[in-house]
Parts: sequence; structure tokens; C-alpha cells
Amino acid sequence: MTLTRDQMLKIVDDLYAASGVGDFDAAEALLTDDFFITEADGLPMAGVYKGRTALRDLFTQVMGMMDVAGLERGETMTGENFAVCQVAFQFQDSSLAPAELLEQFHFRGDKVCEIRPYYFDPAPIIAACAAKARV
Repeated sequence: MTLTRDQMLKIVDDLYAASGVGDFDAAEALLTDDFFITEADGLPMAGVYKGRTALRDLFTQVMGMMDVAGLERGETMTGENFAVCQVAFQFQDSSLAPAELLEQFHFRGDKVCEIRPYYFDPAPIIAACAAKARV
């Protein structure tokens, strides 16, 4: 089953909305059982997070490591079975630069089976984690 662009956009929108308010039951309904997220080496949260609860687990870990004040979404581009969304993390400490990244969502059927974040520069994430550790 290949999703239309509008169907992929709705799933991505629903996933951001649900995880943004901590409704991980709703978020997990949009994920495959073998879902995974890969965070790149060199990041404080590096690793592969697996299973339907991986997003919940990663979100909990990341929010414990840094003080994210908000998430700004830009454009979302789509391909045959994937979508890529521009994202910027804003931090509580306004002296910290935002962390800019692209999040690639891979679909299998009508669910997300993988998220792969690509950070333009990991330094803002590392700085945000260091700032929280000092508090």
C-alpha cells in the first residue's frame, strides 16, 4: 500500500501533535510493532531505540537531558514511502542556538516504521545537554 502525500502529511502531523502533548498511546497507534529510531553517534542520546514504545522512551530520555522550550516545524517533503520534515528545537536558555534538523519518516503500509533524524550541527544539542547538567 502506497500512501498519498496528504495521507503521509496527516500521519506526520498527528504524530507530532500526539507526542507534543505527551499522548504516547495515540502516537504509538501510528507506529509499526518493529518501529525504530536511530540517533547518530556523537549525540548524547546516540543509539537505536526499538519497538512501539521507542518514541516514548527517547522523548523521556531527551527531555531529561535538555530543556526544550518548543519545537518549530518547517516544510515537509514527501517521496514514495517517506516524508522529511524540517524541525528546530528551541531551548529554555535563550542564549543557546536552536538545534536544526531534518526528520525522515519511513512508512510501511499506513504506519511509520522508522524515524531517522539528521542534525545539521550537533553542537546545539550537546550545548543544551551541558547547560542542563550544570543546573
